[in-house]
Amino acid sequence: MRFGWRAISGPVLTAATLLLAMPFDRLIPAPSPAPLLVGIVALAGAMAGLASALTSAAIAVIGATLLVLGRHGVSASIADLVQLGVLAITAAGTAGITGLMRERLLGTFAAERRSHATAARLSAALDQVDIGIVLLDAETRAEFINRAFRDYFALPDEIADGKPPFVALMYHGRDTGAFELPEDELGTFIAQRMEMVRTGDATPINIALRSGEVLRFVCAALPDGGRMLSYTPVTDLVRHTDAPSRADYYRSLRDPTGRRLIRYLRVAE
Repeated sequence: MRFGWRAISGPVLTAATLLLAMPFDRLIPAPSPAPLLVGIVALAGAMAGLASALTSAAIAVIGATLLVLGRHGVSASIADLVQLGVLAITAAGTAGITGLMRERLLGTFAAERRSHATAARLSAALDQVDIGIVLLDAETRAEFINRAFRDYFALPDEIADGKPPFVALMYHGRDTGAFELPEDELGTFIAQRMEMVRTGDATPINIALRSGEVLRFVCAALPDGGRMLSYTPVTDLVRHTDAPSRADYYRSLRDPTGRRLIRYLRVAE
């Protein structure tokens, strides 16, 4: 048991309660302090743990025994002995329950702090890479958006931190003119991306931006029903054959089933 004000507060309060009860017990018939002692044992367990609670329980039982002996001497009645036995069992049980509960809660809090610290380090690490990362929950709301994605699509922090749905991120890119696409093809493009995310399609897709960057988009399905979206810069790999790749890219967007994808987009909205 670590010695500190928390550790000694329970035993000290128990002893003080008994010392005050002894003179009152001699002067006037006072009620049994057993309920108060059990409460102090519980408080000691909650504040300082099992060792402090057990120490308080032991002091409570010894003090209550001295009170009974001072009142009746060695000829204590069966009822008094039963009360002492009940106090001992109750105090010990209370000490064990509250002390173990405190240890379990502290262990849970420590595990949560470690988990949060790990998540914070991981978030900071993902903010250092040039790959855009977006983590979506099962409802396709963004739980995490790293710095690279925010920079590629000029996404303000207040929007990114507000857990926007994926469709809102796509509309933001459309409204800010981020995509290197004709105006009449943006609707189909957004519908295709929404369909890929909905189904967890992991087919890599190149996305050309008006800034000149080319990003390779990949959607990965997660075990909890969420999605991890990655936007890897591949500009140097694509732009040296820019003209033919753009032609293939635009042809791939002209999906004859575009109307079906538009319907999925409207459902997502």
